[in-house]
Amino acid sequence: MSKKNRKGSKSANLESVTQSILGIMRKEAGKDFNYKQIAAKMGVDDPTNRNKIIRTLSQLAAKKKIDEVDRGRYRLNAGVDYYRGILDMTAKGSGYVVVEELDEDVFIPSGNINKALDGDEVEIYIYKRRRNKKSEGEITKILKRKKTRFVGVLQLKENFGFVAIQDGKMYTDIFVQKNKIGEAKDGDKVVVEMEEWPEKADSPFGHIVQVLGRPGEHQTEIHSILAQYGLPHEFPEEVEAFAQKLDTSIQEEEISNRRDMREVLTFTIDPKDAKDFDDALSFRELENGNFEIGIHIADVSHYVKPGTILDEEAFNRATSVYLVDRVVPMLPEVLSNNACSLRPNEEKYTFSAVFEMTSKGEVKDQWFGRTVTYSDARFAYEEAQYIIETTGGDIPADLSLTGEAYRVEDPIVNAVLKMNQIAEVMRKKRMGEGAISFDKVEVKFELDEKNEPVGVFFKTSKEANKLIEEFMLLANKKVAEFIGKQKPKKTFVYRCHDEPDDDKLAALKSLVSKFGHKLDLRDQKQISKSLNSLLENVQGKKEQNLIDTLAIRTMSKAYYSTENIGHYGLAFSHYSHFTSPIRRYPDVMVHRLLQHYLDNGKSAAEEEYEAKSQHSSNMESLATSAERDSIKFMQIKFMQDHNDEEFLGVISGVTEWGIYVEIIANKCEGMVRLRDIREDHFDFDPEQYAIIGRKTGKVYQLGDEVYVSVKNADLVKRHLDFNLIGSKDEVENA
Repeated sequence: MSKKNRKGSKSANLESVTQSILGIMRKEAGKDFNYKQIAAKMGVDDPTNRNKIIRTLSQLAAKKKIDEVDRGRYRLNAGVDYYRGILDMTAKGSGYVVVEELDEDVFIPSGNINKALDGDEVEIYIYKRRRNKKSEGEITKILKRKKTRFVGVLQLKENFGFVAIQDGKMYTDIFVQKNKIGEAKDGDKVVVEMEEWPEKADSPFGHIVQVLGRPGEHQTEIHSILAQYGLPHEFPEEVEAFAQKLDTSIQEEEISNRRDMREVLTFTIDPKDAKDFDDALSFRELENGNFEIGIHIADVSHYVKPGTILDEEAFNRATSVYLVDRVVPMLPEVLSNNACSLRPNEEKYTFSAVFEMTSKGEVKDQWFGRTVTYSDARFAYEEAQYIIETTGGDIPADLSLTGEAYRVEDPIVNAVLKMNQIAEVMRKKRMGEGAISFDKVEVKFELDEKNEPVGVFFKTSKEANKLIEEFMLLANKKVAEFIGKQKPKKTFVYRCHDEPDDDKLAALKSLVSKFGHKLDLRDQKQISKSLNSLLENVQGKKEQNLIDTLAIRTMSKAYYSTENIGHYGLAFSHYSHFTSPIRRYPDVMVHRLLQHYLDNGKSAAEEEYEAKSQHSSNMESLATSAERDSIKFMQIKFMQDHNDEEFLGVISGVTEWGIYVEIIANKCEGMVRLRDIREDHFDFDPEQYAIIGRKTGKVYQLGDEVYVSVKNADLVKRHLDFNLIGSKDEVENA
């Protein structure tokens, strides 16, 4: 190394004098500096580099990056090129900051992350344009940590420990002093609270707040999933005690304040294993030949009052979480499974949307308000489906909830058949207006008494499911219209869904063409029509689950907001969530606001409800991620017992490091790593969604059917790795 370069290394790598100067000034924003002070901080003591600093200061002042506040004294020009945003880390240790007012995300190299973590709200400085014209920057300040609690495995040393965080986007472990380890043992899965990150420390410091158990054990992993997303698995004692003290009896005085609909035929249709029944339908024929159809929803807001610890807990949770082996409810069981569950042969307080309708699904009149109802019967979807398919009421023992054959009374049979007929008309009309039909196959597990997966089955939506769906959609839509069309504008909570992203649609079009399908993207109305045709065409085919999933991913994410933009997927100009207050806090807000406006109240505070809506959207996203992880965990657990079997699958994804294969028989998805394919050295071809052998020219492409076996099923890391046996034709013709 030359003398000149040795001096350069001492001066903190002066190839980037501009970045060094701005970095010093950013750390002490508001302070004035002359060139001597800058040079001292950079460790520069030679004339050549001091002159470089003087020239750079003048250039930055000329570009308005810094201000010359006095002769030879400079200060950072506050606000120039500074933005706030959310950091999205990559698995490689770099990241992107999503800034609302910028069209493109800002790339942050790993060296400029400056101790920020995935999801943190940060301040960034944009200091140059990259060669591909994307902005590049540096994190200058952490404004708000997304979270401070993490799940990981404790690695215990003699006098301290490290918690290795099991998250691909977490680039550091957390140091724990011996006196902050508590009862945790080496190798335990734990929850660690990050306390601080000293400036010169490689890792943040923290303390262990909870021992989850030994990695790989069922209970440990399920609790880990909840803890990873900050979701509770039990209620605080004071919340349970508060709920237990509520008066849940039906009082005559309260009935007198409500519309009494106990004499109207009412019933529920729910999944066979449902514990709470939060919606019921009522039906009666009117003298003019029309029908009165009521959608009755558990009146949660009667019990959950603003300002109580029960309301605070419900708001914080914002949603129930549906894991494979359990439900983590939003409300304590005394409400969710008892007082607010519309169980058969019980009177309940309800909030209702009651419509006068024709056979063609036209709404002639509507009424919204608090009611008291009595459910005459409870049906599983399978029982209601049998009524629809046979047009009769003789339920066989193998479908019956009780396990015994029985006969449904004629008035209920007639109600189910007539409402199904109306629902079919409504659905056809909705589809004609541009709604998109996502009837995605749901994977469900048969669990034994120890919650071990012993089988897989697929849940599909039939007429009985669609009957309930249409009337719930009707209630949600009409409630939203009732408030949303009033003038002057009233604050309300809407369920919003934006138009799909053009780039994602183009990518979907390219991808489905690999399977021989088409997608017409000429205009918005054509898009929804074409998407429906695509989803219909793939039904029952090997690629159905893949294309269903990819089509859903092209859609924008639905969210809650006081600013109504309509719901693209449903083709509704106004849409809200009114029908599930047991499990969704936005529905509780909708009930409160609706009653407030029915009582001629003034418009509610928009900022308050917008903040609550954003929180609800965020919690919904966390719950969805937890649910997805629990399914992945159970799939891996299920596949552990099938190590010696060969499975036919479809290639569902292709990347530079491997191919993803989804097993057709059970929808479990795993990866075949390129390095594990012995027959050739394969290269990734992004244009063809394929990998291609260098010597043989052999192609494995998205959508190809292949045989695989289980290589590794890792419950702790939630990874499922496959061995590739060969293409379907090769294996079956061998």
